[in-house]
Amino acid sequence: MTVALAACGSAKEAGGDSKDDKKKTGPLTIGLLLPEDQTARYENFDRPFVTKKIKGLCADCKVLYVNAKSDPSVQQQQVDSMITKKVDAIILDSVDSKSIASSVRRADEAGIPVVAYDRLAEGPVSAYTSFDNETVGKVQGQALLKALGNKAKSGKIVMLNGWEADPNAAMFKKGALSVLKGKVNIGKSYDIDRWLADKANEAMTGAISSLGKDNIVGVYSANDSMAGGAITALKSGGLNPLPPVTGQDAEIEGVRRVVTGEQYMSVYKSYLDEATAAAEMAVALGRGEKVNESNTVDSPTNKDIPATLITPVSLTKENIKDTVIKDGIYKIDQICTAKVKAACAAAGLK
Repeated sequence: MTVALAACGSAKEAGGDSKDDKKKTGPLTIGLLLPEDQTARYENFDRPFVTKKIKGLCADCKVLYVNAKSDPSVQQQQVDSMITKKVDAIILDSVDSKSIASSVRRADEAGIPVVAYDRLAEGPVSAYTSFDNETVGKVQGQALLKALGNKAKSGKIVMLNGWEADPNAAMFKKGALSVLKGKVNIGKSYDIDRWLADKANEAMTGAISSLGKDNIVGVYSANDSMAGGAITALKSGGLNPLPPVTGQDAEIEGVRRVVTGEQYMSVYKSYLDEATAAAEMAVALGRGEKVNESNTVDSPTNKDIPATLITPVSLTKENIKDTVIKDGIYKIDQICTAKVKAACAAAGLK
């Protein structure tokens, strides 16, 4: 599923001028650069899905995979290594969208197209695929309002936003605030370093100390990993029952917490759809073909970047069967361990 952006000008045809003349047949080598290994999705879904889709399009193609483990300088070195190895295309999920721009430029100068994956890197990227990130924030904000009901203004909410270096984090926050502003009282708002659960735990602990446990009615957490850290802090702080907590990514632990009611919701994003778009773009660009997308986006450095955007879905206890189970992300027995078996049965997961 894709969604149209507000008018960004006519669609750009990626790869241009001299690159259009470089038509390549036969096997390709495609670099896949992922940003970190703290969030389960990258190793569990993105890497295998992208690799499988590339192989499905081009059985003889080779995928060179590296993970920057949250270090921008390491990722810059990894891009340089891909340039040295003369890969035909790069799929790049940037650690830091700004600092990677010079590396993207060097790849472009070497005639290697870069597909920005999940996060919109700065520099002359040839195409982009991600989710409609403002909509992600709106989905989270709407879910939190629904969970709060008539208690929305009876206390304070705490916002645990994503890492400032990730451009998606700003869009999640913008989307959430467009829904929440004026309808809740925001007691504390934090931008969490590298999306780390322990940093979210520290921030939540500080918020409880500052605001008082009886004054916190809800928690906006931008992803599941941070939600886990926040929930641990809420339990340690003596909040019982727990206030509604949002999340994102449908990580297995997050889904289990949704089943038990510790976490109110997550955001399910079809990594398979995103991986498919990235693989198709990378193979086409690697062959010297054009990418024609009706949607375009602008980065701070480049305009009219061809883009495929995937629509996110609010995941709650009620639709687990129709989302992550139906799409084959998890099996019921993977979610329903002994610890959550009773909650699974109550939710109809058996």
